Amino acid sequence: MRKKVCLIVGAGQGLGRALAQKFANEGYHLNLVSRTLSGSQIALKAAHSVFPGGDHRHVSADVTKPEELEKTLTEAVASHGTPEIFIYNPRGGYQLKDPLQISYAEMNDTLNLEVVGALASAKAIIPRMLDDKKGTIIFSSATAAFRGSGTNPLYSIGKFGLRGLSQSLAKAYSAKGLHIAHVRLDCTLDVPDIRDWMGDAFKIEETSNVDDVAQSYWWLHQQPRSAWSNELELRPYSENWTF
Repeated sequence: MRKKVCLIVGAGQGLGRALAQKFANEGYHLNLVSRTLSGSQIALKAAHSVFPGGDHRHVSADVTKPEELEKTLTEAVASHGTPEIFIYNPRGGYQLKDPLQISYAEMNDTLNLEVVGALASAKAIIPRMLDDKKGTIIFSSATAAFRGSGTNPLYSIGKFGLRGLSQSLAKAYSAKGLHIAHVRLDCTLDVPDIRDWMGDAFKIEETSNVDDVAQSYWWLHQQPRSAWSNELELRPYSENWTF
């Protein structure tokens, strides 16, 4: 029987770690992609801790370089096997500024990270999934994909593009067996960087636990074909999401 593979682009110490651990715990062999091995070391260790016999690997690639990313993922899939689930989960930074202060270089960097890298990943993985007539693709996103921002416009512009790409891929390939979903995380994730950044202002009840988020990704992957979600919204019970 062919081994089950989960491929994650952007497997860091936060949600990436939780996703790697969850899918490894479900018997998946992990293929983790980040610029450096150190970037995925915690996620790789988590996968080995719950599935020590798994064929868990790390692949180095820069998501802002689409040709390199597509080539690297194509080679990874050929070597490790076609993933049953692919998760695009790279994280960009927050740059508070007026829209007219955005430089062309910043715009290119954002679009490469959020949209072009996602497209390069799709080009590498979808053809192999189509051969199998099955597969799940999940794009980690945010509610910024639904609304613009006067103070953090780069983030919303990138997520708008990612949502458009996700919907386009879903409309093109769902009928061919591929489950493609855009997950809007309307929350602050409980991850080490957030705890460090917020300091004493951090309140765990106002954040989403990344292991709980990973569980929701698993449920999404398990949905029957007759009732697929192509968009999923996650937030903690305490989120003040109506203004």
